[in-house]
Amino acid sequence: MTMMRIRGIQKSFAERTILQKVEFDIVEGDRIGLVGNNGAGKTTLANLIYGKETAGRGSIEYCKKSLRIGYLLQSTEYTVNDFLTVIDVNNEDSLYEKTSLLGLDKVKEWDKDRIENLSGGEKLKLSLAKVWSTQPDVLILDEPTNHLDAKGMEWLIKELNEFSGAVIIISHDRYFLDQTVTQIIELEDGQSSVYRGNYTFYRQEKKKRRSAQLHQYEQQQKYKEQVEQQISTLDNWSSNAHKQSTKQGRDYGLKEFHRSKAKKLDKQVKSKMKRLQNELEKNKVEKPKDEEKVHFHFEDSGKRGKRIVEAKTITKSFGDRVLFSNSSFYLKYGERFGVIGDNGCGKTTFIRALVGEEHLSSGVLWKSESLKIGYLSQDVSDLCEEKTALEVLGLTERNQISYARTILANIGLTEAKIKKPIKTLSLGERTRVKLVQMLLHDVDLLILDEPTNHLDLASRESLERTLEEFKGTILVVSHDIYFLEKMCDKLLVFENQVIKRVETGFKEFKEKKENPQSMDKRKLEEELLLLQNQINTLMGKICMVNKESSEFEQMDGELTELLQRKKILTKW
Repeated sequence: MTMMRIRGIQKSFAERTILQKVEFDIVEGDRIGLVGNNGAGKTTLANLIYGKETAGRGSIEYCKKSLRIGYLLQSTEYTVNDFLTVIDVNNEDSLYEKTSLLGLDKVKEWDKDRIENLSGGEKLKLSLAKVWSTQPDVLILDEPTNHLDAKGMEWLIKELNEFSGAVIIISHDRYFLDQTVTQIIELEDGQSSVYRGNYTFYRQEKKKRRSAQLHQYEQQQKYKEQVEQQISTLDNWSSNAHKQSTKQGRDYGLKEFHRSKAKKLDKQVKSKMKRLQNELEKNKVEKPKDEEKVHFHFEDSGKRGKRIVEAKTITKSFGDRVLFSNSSFYLKYGERFGVIGDNGCGKTTFIRALVGEEHLSSGVLWKSESLKIGYLSQDVSDLCEEKTALEVLGLTERNQISYARTILANIGLTEAKIKKPIKTLSLGERTRVKLVQMLLHDVDLLILDEPTNHLDLASRESLERTLEEFKGTILVVSHDIYFLEKMCDKLLVFENQVIKRVETGFKEFKEKKENPQSMDKRKLEEELLLLQNQINTLMGKICMVNKESSEFEQMDGELTELLQRKKILTKW
């Protein structure tokens, strides 16, 4: 059953045309992924479908009476009062059932103070539960996985699979799109293109279509060049014939011959030109647009000492609410960590403590004195909306401004964009501005809190390539499983109110957790042997060091951790 028909949609803001020819149907049971670069008009189209905005031209026809549309806005669109209203609803049982399934406990008891300290993931889950409790016919989800933990992701995928209505998902999360959608609608240059398949199919099919279009374009260009060459040759012959027909001393018959020949050639030229124009008008193939390539570039200031961060029995609580306690671990230069855990477990709070924006309740968080940290927070609302991108960067020297302009251009922010107030930029464009703030400084430790939120696919892939080249330490808080698995080979896991260091990537960690007995015996024996060699080497060195020195303390701590690791592995 067709639920909505969207035809010839056009939408402009001031002099800028966002959408100019968007057409597709929404059928009951559809799972549509809406993709496109930042600023392509995805959220604008969602607002038009929802009825929040009106189109300049075209129509959106509702084929079912009293069609209920549930719309999950991006998290930054909600306020504290919105969340208070969400909790104070008539249909409490349905809402609280959803929040419980999402891992939010005792929501009905939350007060304003609790809501003001919601994590990004808790805000998203509360909004999701509210949208779902309205029992919509059509669901519009705008970046639903931003901030969502593994438990929330699994719940959402399961609910979408069981949902009988139609779903439109705006997302750049490749893993999530592959798990949920059956068709992709791409917005590019204001027009819509439909791909019948998931995200992986869309990427493959788009490459095929582009290759086919490029081949057709090249064949057309060859044909055009051949005809133009023929026209040029005929034109030269015609000019020559005209000259011969006007030469003095020639008899009348010979002049008439050349004049007649010139007229015939002129007709042939006009005929070929008209035929070429008609052919191009009827079957013109445009040159396919090159895929957007965004370039990031990080500088690092050279290798530091082995350990750059060390946590000793750290604890953080808010009143009676304990986030983590008695946690000890270390970070070395060049290591890459994914930071994982349920929403509200304290991941962002720990990062704020690491950058000096939050105080721990107890314990010691040691950092190397020479450590330079670059921090990309998940909040894009902290940029002054009235300032331009260049003004936000606060640069004064000409060479710095020139360098910043180059970086801004490389990441897809044009000169026109960087001269406009921040409030006119999309969330993805604001995230790019924050990235530039980091790129302008040499850093040893990159802390990225949900770095792919609001970034389009081209930007995500470019960021991945750049991070692969970065030689410093990386801490990534992300619910983008694809990104996390590709970037990180170690984890900081927040679990049961403890932070622990894990020496594997996310995929292996998840497999071990789901099936602890699945660890390969040979691999276990190799790791135990390696650990024992490290312990023996360290024990030999520690005997030669003064017990009162800081070097002894550091080596003793490392030895304790190695022994603990051996003890854990021996149990498997």
